[in-house]
Amino acid sequence: MAVASSPSRRDELRAFLRSRRARLSPADVGLPDNGGRRRTPGLRREELAALAGVGVSWYTWLEQGRDINPSPDVLDALARALRLDPAERRTLFALARTELPLADDMAGADPERLDGEISQLIALVDSVHPNPAYLLGPMTRILAWNRAASVVLGSPDHLAPERRYLLWWLMVEPGETMTPQREATARNTLGRFRAEYARHAGEPEYEEFLAQIRQDSPRFCEWWDEHEVIEAQRGTKVIDHPQLGTLRLHHAQTVPTGQPELRMAIYAPADEPTRAALARL
Repeated sequence: MAVASSPSRRDELRAFLRSRRARLSPADVGLPDNGGRRRTPGLRREELAALAGVGVSWYTWLEQGRDINPSPDVLDALARALRLDPAERRTLFALARTELPLADDMAGADPERLDGEISQLIALVDSVHPNPAYLLGPMTRILAWNRAASVVLGSPDHLAPERRYLLWWLMVEPGETMTPQREATARNTLGRFRAEYARHAGEPEYEEFLAQIRQDSPRFCEWWDEHEVIEAQRGTKVIDHPQLGTLRLHHAQTVPTGQPELRMAIYAPADEPTRAALARL
């Protein structure tokens, strides 16, 4: 839903659009230059409007800072016409006060670059040992789980590849006792998944995952119907570990920059006994 825009934000949007238009030449977008000199550098408004498939008058109003509310589809068309990179695209949506379609946030990005970035995050998770850490993908898929996390929180290595999801492990896996601590973790994980699901409702992969876990976990069905939602999580967790004793750990789950569908969780000792216990891992 569009939110009212302030004059200063509209001024910033106007300047941003003009600067992005000015850096493009007709040759950059496959238009003939005709050898004529231009009074100002870059594309003309009518050329950009044609490339984006929008009206010249409408685009002129937008660049003049008029109070209009462009749709996500129109902004995406402008982003493509202006050759915006992902960071510039997010800036365009933010300045226009239009919700960014998170599912498409990485659309058009180089798959090899994305794979490289995720590999770097996996290496980062491994490097924070002896502090527990893990990395989750969409639908709480476990992408990385370092050795300290395996010792302190339990290991997901027994999960089949198609079931390697934190929510599945917490809610469905047979033989797991639902202790109060595990229940709190499961509820928080479900709440975060619910917030994520709101952005993907109706997508086949999400609907299939939801149907399967509902089928295999009556407790999940009960909690799901409560409609609890959590976006961020941080705090202090107390774990009574059979070998390490009582551990007090600060923890936070964050969204890595440029990877809106990933979540990284890191645990750090909250007292000296915990620090000493982790150092022995």
